Amino acid sequence: MASFDTVKGVLFDLDGTLIDSAPDLGAAADKMRTDRGLSALPLELYRPMAGAGARGMLGVAFGIGPEHAEFPALREEFFRNYERCMTQRTLVFDGVAQLIASLVERDIPWGVVTNKAMRFTAPLTKGMPLFASARAVVGGDSTPYAKPHPAPLLEAARQLKVQPIQCVYVGDDVRDVQAGRAAGMGTVAATYGYLGSTNVREWGADTHIETPLALLPLLNFRRVA
Repeated sequence: MASFDTVKGVLFDLDGTLIDSAPDLGAAADKMRTDRGLSALPLELYRPMAGAGARGMLGVAFGIGPEHAEFPALREEFFRNYERCMTQRTLVFDGVAQLIASLVERDIPWGVVTNKAMRFTAPLTKGMPLFASARAVVGGDSTPYAKPHPAPLLEAARQLKVQPIQCVYVGDDVRDVQAGRAAGMGTVAATYGYLGSTNVREWGADTHIETPLALLPLLNFRRVA
């Protein structure tokens, strides 16, 4: 496994990396089914698609994609449902709280870079104690471009007041790795979230971790100035 020298900042994707939001995302989509008299679906069907947001949830719930004529209206209905329930069932992955506490203890600034719009990212992060110490929260519409473009990561590094080359980005999607590499950051693929059998080795990340706490040994804090 790779290790990272002179680490002065750590950035994370949100859904599937720090938090398990699949229960609330699935509930928002499933309510649309039951409101229409359709049977409820088990969370296990929604979970693998949680990283794809509305597209993934509506694909499971109704078998449609963005090309469908009704997709925009259904997506907005899904968004409204999700806004009402986004912190009811969402949990922090095991080990994440300890990981963040270790970063804070070492005075390593950390932050979040997600493609989730700030319409959802802001209230979600403000509503969960984990994020009180985050020094950067960048959503999918915080910059003109979303991941895999590097712009959101560069903005987060600016907020951390850390050079991109001294940052590590951790995420559970190939777009996270692409964005991190484009920004000149170290990249870590997180395999403990929604990935299932995905072969993360094909993404080109510097390394991967199977638990959140596995990140700590990779960060060479002793060489931080």
